[in-house]
Amino acid sequence: MMGKGDMQVIGLRLLVILWGLYTVTSHGDQPFSKISIHETVFALDDAAYVKASPLLLGLKGQTSEWLTVTLHNPNQSIDDWIGVFSPANFSAAICTPESSMTAPPLLCTAPIKFQYANYSNANYRDTGKASLKFQLINQRSDFSFALFTGGLSKPKLVAVSNSVVFANPNAPNYPRLAQGKTWNEMTVTWTSGYGIDEAEPFVEWGRRGEEKQHSPAGTLTIDRKSLCGAPARTVGWRDPGFIHTGFLKELWPNSVYTYKLGHKLLNGLVIWSHVYQFKSSPYPGQNSLQRVIIFGDMGKDEVDGSNDYNNYQHGSLNTTKQLIGDLKNYDIVFHIGDICYANGYLSQWDQFTAQVEPIASAVPYMVASGNHERDWPNSGSFYENNDSGGECGVLAETMFYVPAENRAKFWYSTDYGMFRFCIADTEHDWREGTEQYKFIEECFATVDRQKQPWLIFLAHRVLGYSSTSFYAVDGAFGEPMGRESLQKLWQKYKVDIAIYGHAHNYERTCPVFENTCTSNEKHAYKGSLNGTIHVVAGGGGASLTEFANINTTWSLVKDVDYGFLKLTAFDHSNLLFEYKKSSNGKVFDSFKISRDYKDILACTVDSCPTTTLAS
Repeated sequence: MMGKGDMQVIGLRLLVILWGLYTVTSHGDQPFSKISIHETVFALDDAAYVKASPLLLGLKGQTSEWLTVTLHNPNQSIDDWIGVFSPANFSAAICTPESSMTAPPLLCTAPIKFQYANYSNANYRDTGKASLKFQLINQRSDFSFALFTGGLSKPKLVAVSNSVVFANPNAPNYPRLAQGKTWNEMTVTWTSGYGIDEAEPFVEWGRRGEEKQHSPAGTLTIDRKSLCGAPARTVGWRDPGFIHTGFLKELWPNSVYTYKLGHKLLNGLVIWSHVYQFKSSPYPGQNSLQRVIIFGDMGKDEVDGSNDYNNYQHGSLNTTKQLIGDLKNYDIVFHIGDICYANGYLSQWDQFTAQVEPIASAVPYMVASGNHERDWPNSGSFYENNDSGGECGVLAETMFYVPAENRAKFWYSTDYGMFRFCIADTEHDWREGTEQYKFIEECFATVDRQKQPWLIFLAHRVLGYSSTSFYAVDGAFGEPMGRESLQKLWQKYKVDIAIYGHAHNYERTCPVFENTCTSNEKHAYKGSLNGTIHVVAGGGGASLTEFANINTTWSLVKDVDYGFLKLTAFDHSNLLFEYKKSSNGKVFDSFKISRDYKDILACTVDSCPTTTLAS
């Protein structure tokens, strides 16, 4: 049990932590940014307490568990709050010089999340007693809870709890599948606390009901020096553990495989994960039912009602819930940027991978790079802002596998049956003459449209068309130079649909080329589109964005709400597009494309092949 002197030391060190939170700004609604650090004091009270139970979590192998925090403050106020810290020892003793301020003690780590003491405790104002429920996930370390009074404007540290820990903090967790570099390869990436000097990581896998095999996994990790700035290198730093990726090769098409993650310790003991399963990809061009989910800007949220950093991803849990409930009715997911909005607070990546685990462990979860993953001044990003919070792409590139030639250049292509997906990295230069522009054209040019008729372009920022307020204000209706650079490629190669995030809403255009609709149809397209349909699907979960009060000729459907897309290819000639609400899973907008191969070959504006009069 902690003595009063120990608690005073922790209190002093915590003030330093909170000062760091005050001096580091972050995008969006940052609850801790409202703390008046210059007025913070520690006022440890022997009559106050915080107790957490149970002390040991995950006894049955759970990766998340609920616990109860009871507290008492004899000098209570309605704005008392509990901060969750991990590791439990958040003192200056475990800090590195990277976290130093102008004077000691050293700056350490930020809390993971917080709840107000009166949350679900209506009588707290009268009694000073409360009982709170928190959900913790296994994050390779222990946890403690700190009680503050005085609200965010004049916080005072009153008490610190005992520590709690998972039975095996190092256990392999949060598998996320991704397509490999060939159609018949699946990759599985996961997180653990085991380094390669402690255990050998591998995947045990095979077709359901058949003999299993072992495939070794590669291991990566991240240190502070890999990151570009604060808060990622300072108050937001938290050890991300070890990231392992196994490669499952020469898969049979459309077959169900089971797998589990293993770590063979030096003494020969193997630590296993749960058993998971997935369905392998169809052969490119294979004529079968193929269903795809696409959205951007989802982020994460806390199921226990806690506040956390950048607490504005209000629709995230609804989107996740809908996708988990409908898991049997789609085959692959594309999350096109602004993945978890960690913004330099590294603990949030664990929170996000835990949230999407039921999805990402069962179907390929393909990601794209957004501004909140990559952008940082003087780091090579196309946009020199602070949106990544100092991560400068490192976390996204390490936590998720993508089949790119170089994951620091986050553009890639992937085939799924009758689909070809070309995924751009909008945080690197895409303009004509660049390396990425050449990749985009090659991705379009090399697809065999007789076998893969559905050509889809994906990117985070809107390189096409959007009526969102921040795009309309300067009259560009999209990223400056976006359409100017890429529309001739979309038209030349007859891209069917271009889909973006970044704007937190839904919008669909007509088939369009150079700001002009190439079809008057709205829901049932037949034959050649003669242009590309542009869709913004940035309503995955982050706070919504309003549209400008301007009506354009190319915008057909708008919705300021949370939702996601589903594309269903029934065969080589018929595609169904649906936009579904995250709140209830119901279809809000849809259209169909029906055509034959000859319609793809047909001449359209600026996409006519060279001909000759010779016979």
